[in-house]
Order: sequence, then C-alpha cells, then structure tokens
Amino acid sequence: MQYALVDRERREPFPGGRGVCTTCGSAMISKCGPRIMHHWAHFGRRICDPWWENETPWHREWKNRFPEECREISHIAPDGEIHRADIKTPSGIVIEVQHSAMTDAERLSREAFYGNLVWVVDGSVFKQNFDVYHELPAPESELGQDLVWEKAERHMHGTIVGMCVRLSECRLENPEATKTRGRGGTWLFMHEIRQQVIESYRGHHQYDWVRPRRTWLDATCPVYIDLGGDSMARLETYDESGLPCIYWVCKRRFVRDVMAKADARAVAVRVLPIPATTDRT
Repeated sequence: MQYALVDRERREPFPGGRGVCTTCGSAMISKCGPRIMHHWAHFGRRICDPWWENETPWHREWKNRFPEECREISHIAPDGEIHRADIKTPSGIVIEVQHSAMTDAERLSREAFYGNLVWVVDGSVFKQNFDVYHELPAPESELGQDLVWEKAERHMHGTIVGMCVRLSECRLENPEATKTRGRGGTWLFMHEIRQQVIESYRGHHQYDWVRPRRTWLDATCPVYIDLGGDSMARLETYDESGLPCIYWVCKRRFVRDVMAKADARAVAVRVLPIPATTDRT
C-alpha cells in the first residue's frame, strides 16, 4: 500500500514508520529497504482486502498520475462491504490497475461492486502475443459502415495487411446482405483503399491476441491495455459484424477525461467530426 494513517494523516512510507490501515484500522509497518519499492504492509500476515495484489512499479506509476486524494480510496457498498479502490475520482469513477491474471469470478465481483469502473491492464506481460495491425476507418463514417473486414490473425498474412468487401457491392448481388450474413462481392486489399481509410481514421486498428486473457474480452466495464508508451489500447467491438478492434487513447487524455467526467463509458469517446473524403470510388 502507498498510504497509511500516521497521527490521523495519510502518509507515504518512511524508514521505521508505524501507522494504521486506512481501510480496516489495523497496525501497519513501513517497508523501505534499498531493494524494494517503499510500501506499507499489515503487521503480520493480515490482508484486509481480498482483492489486494502485490504492488509493482507499474501500479505506483499509474497511481501517481492522479492527485494524492484520489489514490487508495475505500469504497463502501450499501450493505457495508468495503474495498480499497486503486484510484477513485471526485466524480465517482473507479480505476483499477491490474497486473496479475484474474479469474472471471473476481472480475465480475469487482464490476458489480464498483459499477462505474474502468480497468487498466498491464500489457507488458503478454505484449509478445498482442499484435496491432492495420488502421480501420471510424465505424460511424460512411466508409466504415460500408466496409466489412476479415478478422486479422497472426498466421494469415492477407488479413494482417487488411482484407475487406464493400457491403454496397454485396447488395447489388443480394439486396438483403448485411455485415453479419449473406455477403458476397470482391475482396479489396488495404493498398487499394488506404487513402480513403486514412481520411476516415480516428484511432481504430485490427488486432490479434494470441492465447488471450479471456476474462478481459468478456468484461462489462471498459478495458484499456497498457502496452507502454504514451497511449493505451481500449478493447472494443468495431461494428455489428462483431469484429474485435482496439482504439488508441492517449494516456494524458485518459487521465484528463476520467477526472472530468462522471461516467466511465464517456471517457475518451470520439467527438471529432469525420471529414468528407474526395474519393469514394
């Protein structure tokens, strides 16, 4: 833990420090060795929050992106159940930063408990299995609504570079064709339509997650994968075809939005207009 109460004030660990837990009131001892990240630990083996995990430098870095008063905040349910949120904004959005693997049961419990929740997942541990591929036009754009993409997979080179058909062309053969059924048409490849795609691009990409941590694919709250760098990949479903995609979100924008908005699902939403393209051929 980053904080304990010392003389009724929240303090970060310091050599020889003694305090009490901000959640359960039990005795805490500071751990400030030269080879470990400084932290507070319960005296003995007591753990007051079963959702606790060992804190890594990555956890601490994410907490420190937010004001001190937003870090390690106890959240109490109407029935009295209490857990310590990694980050909780003044407007009530909870951000849980998660490094280790998680069971479906625990994820569902946390989502039900917090409700207005955003997940930030450490992608460094599976980055070698998380491939980000070609750009996609914004799904709400005219082009995005017309193109139907083949799912990109690591072992299928054509899909990696981008393969799609035009729904409008399919409907010339079958007027009842949709993105989910009755398609036809001729394959298009990214190099043929790249300029049109780039003109309608807003941050979406195809991706393939080999041996995924499937609980994140089933999450009911927004999931952001931190692969390093200045941006994160938000897991999304592109359109009614069910195509999985990621949407790049700048970390600075994420922090700004999550502090300003009251709804976790309103964070980093797309608000920029799609410019008209000059070539729709």
